[in-house]
Amino acid sequence: MTKRYLVFISEAARTCGVEEFSRLLAGRLGVRAQTHVLDYRIWRLFGALKNVDAAVLNFPVVAWKKKLLSPTLCALVARFMRRDVVVVLHEWLALDWKRRIVLAPALVLASRILFSAPEIAAEFAETRLSSFVTRRRGMVPIPPNLLPPSELRQTPHSEALREQRRNGRLILGQFGSIYPKKQSTAVLQVAAELIAQGHDVGIVFAGSFIKGMDNVEEQFFDLARKCGVADRLLVTGYIADESTLFAIFEQIDVFCYLFPEGLTSRRGSVLAAALFGKPVVVNAPASAKALDHHDLFRRLIETHAIRMVPTNADIPTVASAVLQAAEDKPNKLDLVAGLETVWRQIVLAVDAA
Repeated sequence: MTKRYLVFISEAARTCGVEEFSRLLAGRLGVRAQTHVLDYRIWRLFGALKNVDAAVLNFPVVAWKKKLLSPTLCALVARFMRRDVVVVLHEWLALDWKRRIVLAPALVLASRILFSAPEIAAEFAETRLSSFVTRRRGMVPIPPNLLPPSELRQTPHSEALREQRRNGRLILGQFGSIYPKKQSTAVLQVAAELIAQGHDVGIVFAGSFIKGMDNVEEQFFDLARKCGVADRLLVTGYIADESTLFAIFEQIDVFCYLFPEGLTSRRGSVLAAALFGKPVVVNAPASAKALDHHDLFRRLIETHAIRMVPTNADIPTVASAVLQAAEDKPNKLDLVAGLETVWRQIVLAVDAA
């Protein structure tokens, strides 16, 4: 029997990776899925659930303070109507404890829980809540939330970067939200190290600062000044248009990430950059099996699009890897085939619920 799904989304205009996954999943399921905005209109919810077999919730949710009870309400109504509830959990211990409390009842109501990475599954398994939820659990590979468009749209940002490269400057970049737990500032230190070695380096962050975190932006630019790279730094802010975003990607020589936990399969920003054909230098996963379930990540490592340094690599080691990556172009990857493989795995995992 072909399963039909109600995929819950938010009304957010500025989407995060979790929200993008929700919308992309609904699109990939095609006629088997419809979307429903997470809200409190219960009679509309009853009507939407009437013609489906299962509800799909992705956590954490956007604007969670406005949605305090809606995930639980949706899961409760779905189970009352004898519909399955599939929860895809993208984060857990990294979430504020108040957010975990809000999501806990919906997890208890879940028929099946899918995790975005082995690290998240392990974190969850060690919590007390794990004893009270379903043992029907699985893993899904998270696809890139952005793909290169057919045409690029040049802007003053991309033109300025192009001019810098024309004058011999190496552009070091990072894509995605800027926040402390991502160690975004490590890129500033890598750039400073390269400059100290005599290289001309510029830095671009294609993204914006996470709102609600006190002094993050101020501390970021303060460190840039201390590192002596403030006059070489560009922070674009949030860019919604993909043709504009990838025009900036085109002018980046090497992407660089140094995550606290090393690379994990949830890092869609790394996938997006590597799939565009740009080399990405990133520190290796803490666990050797962290990427075993994600064929596309493993293929990108094989083709040298993703170049890993040790998990606890110091700044000089990362700087050296950046220079090497700037000289060696990655091998080409069959993007269509790689994405089809990932989505086939995802749909199979959801259907297994």
